[in-house]
Amino acid sequence: MEYFVIIISAIFVNNILLSQFLGVCPFLGVSNKVSTATGMSGAVCFVITLATIVTWLINLLLVKFHLEFLQTIAFILVIAALVQMVEIVLKKISPSLYQALGIFLPLITTNCAVLGVALSVAQKGMGLGQATVYALATSIGYGLAMILFAGIRETLSLNAVPKAFKGLPIALITAGIMALAFLGFSGLV
Repeated sequence: MEYFVIIISAIFVNNILLSQFLGVCPFLGVSNKVSTATGMSGAVCFVITLATIVTWLINLLLVKFHLEFLQTIAFILVIAALVQMVEIVLKKISPSLYQALGIFLPLITTNCAVLGVALSVAQKGMGLGQATVYALATSIGYGLAMILFAGIRETLSLNAVPKAFKGLPIALITAGIMALAFLGFSGLV
C-alpha cells in the first residue's frame, strides 16, 4: 500500500511539473510535438530514475563520512555524467530521436526536475526501494504532463488562436489550466 501511495502521489498529486514547477524549461521548449515530447519524457524518465539510484548510493557515502554539505555538488556532477551517457546511447541507438531532441537533450543536465527528485529523496530519507519507485513515478508524472501538454499544443496549432495569444502566451495559459486540473487530485492521497 505504501508504494501505491508513493506512485499516485508522485504522478498526480505532487506532479513535478504542474505542482512543484520543476523542469519547466524543457516542458515549454520540447512540447510542440507529441513525438518529441514522448522522446524527451523517455530520456528524462531514464535519467531521473538512474540518477536517483546513483545519488542515493552517493548520499550514503556522504552521510557516512559527514560530508552532507557536498550533496548538491555531488548530485549535479553525477547527473551531468549520466546525461552525457544518455546522449551517447541515444546517438548510437536512435539517431533520429537524437536529432529531433537537438539542443534540448543537454537541457536534461540542467533540468531541475532531475536534481529536485534526487534532493527530495535525500531529504525524505527514503530507502532504495522507495526512492526508486518515487523516481520512476515522478518521471512518469513528468512524462504524462509533457505528453498531454504537447497534445493540447498540437491541437491549438490547428485552431484559430487570437494573434496576441499565439505561441508562448497560449502555452502558458494552457499550462496554468493543466496545473489547476491536477490540483483537483490534491485530496486523493
